Order: sequence, then structure tokens, then C-alpha cells
Amino acid sequence: MERGLSTYLFIQQRLNTVTLDRIWNAGIPLVEIFCARQHVDWRNRAQIAELGHWFRDSKLKLHALHAPLYTDEAGGRSGPNSVINITEPVKSKRIAMVDEVKLAIEIAEIIPCRYVIQHLGVTGEDYDERKLDAAFDSLDEISLFARQRGVEVLLENIPNGMSSAERLLHFLGVTHLRVGFCLDTGHANMQEGVVDAFDTLKDRLYSTHVHDNDGRDDLHLFPKLTGGGTIDWRRSLKRFGSVPGQFPLVLELRDTPEFQPPLDYVKQVFDRLEQDLQSEEREES
Repeated sequence: MERGLSTYLFIQQRLNTVTLDRIWNAGIPLVEIFCARQHVDWRNRAQIAELGHWFRDSKLKLHALHAPLYTDEAGGRSGPNSVINITEPVKSKRIAMVDEVKLAIEIAEIIPCRYVIQHLGVTGEDYDERKLDAAFDSLDEISLFARQRGVEVLLENIPNGMSSAERLLHFLGVTHLRVGFCLDTGHANMQEGVVDAFDTLKDRLYSTHVHDNDGRDDLHLFPKLTGGGTIDWRRSLKRFGSVPGQFPLVLELRDTPEFQPPLDYVKQVFDRLEQDLQSEEREES
């Protein structure tokens, strides 16, 4: 499977061309940019222009943008009004949040990409029919805006009452929205399990967020390297390998002092995951 990396690994740093060079030199052909204002500020045209110029001359491809979760530069710590939630029932607030997502998608006008990854609600949010109606209105607008720029919206499974794999599939069945899915292995491990989530989403699955955790907390651990992870990678990768070429393995990892410099360990993660995948393929044959 093709290798990809989310810049979430560097979210506390301003993304620059030096980091992008290092990603490419680590043998990673695809990158997902995580839109967080302290990292990649979608309102900062100068930063976007600089990154766009670099991508035009590089073989590294922008696979996806991760839609912003907050409007501030402190990961939402400036207060609840900084949270971007497209399920917001109050129309005036929701319109402002959708406009913020659209501003981030405009990055694709400068740096072409295939997908934008979107959350449906926030972590821990309860199931609510009113919020799903709001989500439909938001996604209808966002997906049209994205398609006009050659980008497809992918909904990510996240740990809340509306975004398990089964709930996402039901949501699309009811709304008939033209969007796909991004399977987050860590989030699935906290809910129905990676294999079950994959089996539910596989027909419209076009990207992944690959990381590990203990089944309780969203730790974004390095798979196969960090202790405490509980995902059965061989079984999961066997399922992934059943649809070759449909999606890349995109690592979405949290920076930690234990793994420095991080890209050296990213390569080890990919090597070990691919060894598991090859072992499963040999056993099948």
C-alpha cells in the first residue's frame, strides 16, 4: 500500500518547506495537511503561497486536507466559541463554522489535492437528530464547494454518538450525500473495532488515519513501536489488503520525546506494518 503521513505529527510547529523536504526524503510520497492555525493557517495567504510554490516543484503530493477543528491557534483552549462543529443547530453559528471550513478548502486552489477530511460533530457528542439535520445542511454546502475545486469530502469516524462507522453509513444512506469515508483506526479501536469499522465503510473508503491506542483514550501511538496499543494489526491489515489500491496508509501520529527524530520511527512503523501485510498475503497464497 502507498505510504502517506499526516502533518498532525508536527502540529505544534509552523509547517514549512524544510519539514516537507524531510517527509519526501523519508520515502513518503503522500502527505495530509492538518489545518490548525498554529501549524497551517488557512487565513495566511503568504504561508499558503509559499507552500504552494514548494509543491509545484516537488514530487510529494498533497493527498488530503484535514478540515480545521478550531478557529484559534491554541487547539480550542481560548474558549468554546473557537470550536468548529458543523452539527451546530443554531444557523447563524453554523454558517460561520461552515465558512471557516470553506476557507481551509480554498488551499486546494493553490495546492491541488483529492480529499478533505471532515468530522461529523466533536468527540463525546451525543446522538441528536436535530444535529444530523444541521450536519446535512453543512455537508451539502461544503461538498459542493469542495467539488468545484476538484476535492471530495470524506467523513471520518470519530468517538461520538453520530460518527461510529455504522452511524456514518446510515447517515449517508438517509441523506444520499456524495461523500466518502476516511477510516481512523484509533477511533475505531475505541468503538466497534478496526475490522468491523472497515467492513462497514469499505465500499466508500478512500483514505485512512493509522495510529494505535489502548481502546480508551485517543493517544495516536506509533503502531508496532509503542507499548500499550491494543489493535490487532495483522488482522486489520489483512482486511486492508483485500482492496488493493483503494486507499493509502496515512499515519496520524502524536509527537513524543520517545521517538526523535520522528521521521526515522515513521519509516520503522511503515516497514513493520508492511511486513505484517506481506506475511498475511503469503499465508493466503
